[in-house]
Amino acid sequence: MATLKLEIVTPDRKVLSEDVDYVGAPGIMGEFGILPNHVPFLSALGIGNLHYNQDGKAHYVFVSGGFAEVSHNKVTILAEVAEKATEIDSDRAKLAKERAEKRASAAKEKMDAIRNQTALKRAIMRISCKSSGLDAGTC
Repeated sequence: MATLKLEIVTPDRKVLSEDVDYVGAPGIMGEFGILPNHVPFLSALGIGNLHYNQDGKAHYVFVSGGFAEVSHNKVTILAEVAEKATEIDSDRAKLAKERAEKRASAAKEKMDAIRNQTALKRAIMRISCKSSGLDAGTC
């Protein structure tokens, strides 16, 4: 069966480098999927959960911003932030969600509201990634 190489890199580290069967990623205009022999393209990433299939198992990685490049059976993710589901601290993510919700209700300026919405979305997606990883048995 054909595979493709998935590499996820942040400014701090290489998060992942694996041969996979499928990649689903959160683009800024919605989720997109990549199978082996996909046509080359470049997409901006939003905040969300990237998932990939490897040997019949689903795996999850939280990503926040960046770009995805697809070329020659290789998917390169250059993300501002990327954390495998196994690396996410559930308690820390829940506290961040609570803080963002409190700040959102108190935000008076539009910029504060946008910042808080982004922080809240990051926290929610981390929690979602962690629970998806647990459901798939990858944690």
